Amino acid sequence: MAYQFDFGAVFGYSGQLAQGVGFTLALTAAGALAGGAIGIAGGVCRAWRLRPFNALFKVYVEAIRNTPFLVQLMFVFFGLPSLGVQINEWQAALLTTVVNLGAYITEIVRAGIQETPRGQLEAASALAMGRWAIFRHVVLRPALQKVWPALSSQIVIVMLGTSVVSQIAAQDLTFAANFIQSRNFRAFETYLIVTALYFALALLLRQLLAWVGQRFVVVRRAPAAPAAVRTVATTPAETAA
Repeated sequence: MAYQFDFGAVFGYSGQLAQGVGFTLALTAAGALAGGAIGIAGGVCRAWRLRPFNALFKVYVEAIRNTPFLVQLMFVFFGLPSLGVQINEWQAALLTTVVNLGAYITEIVRAGIQETPRGQLEAASALAMGRWAIFRHVVLRPALQKVWPALSSQIVIVMLGTSVVSQIAAQDLTFAANFIQSRNFRAFETYLIVTALYFALALLLRQLLAWVGQRFVVVRRAPAAPAAVRTVATTPAETAA
């Protein structure tokens, strides 16, 4: 007997799907902002070997990169309450996402900062630029420009990886899929649609991050004047000489 497809059985739960998409996007956005802040701080400490923060961030990065995201989530959600720290599903999912993403961004930013030529720092100091101006314009922004594709990919990977938060009943897109499938018993249609939604979210997020990079990260250089214009501009001086 041929299988009868029924996608209407899934679209009838569009409210749950929309709620799941919203949860996933909110978790990704908040995690990227907070994790990015941690990653920039950690990247600076690691690249410049600031004591004692360099050692602390090194331990933190190694601990996160060598343990599964799901285990980290379970530790936060079930382990912290054992110590008297009360935490709900959203808080556990957000904390785990921030900590996980922050570790990876730390190493990405560190690599970008370490590629900053020493000559640029010396030139900036010779121009009497302040420390904050040097850090912002000479160190951080060029470093982010170099590693922005890697940062974007890592954020997308984490967005897709947040599907495991459904294991603690956090109402993300995967949780919505499990809920719908348990009601309509249409596993193929349900997970096909959710797969398509994750695919669309990943593409849209990549496009958004690419736009953010072009708008706020990439250092724009002033276009060089055409040769003819430069020739005309210098002719009077040459004539006077």
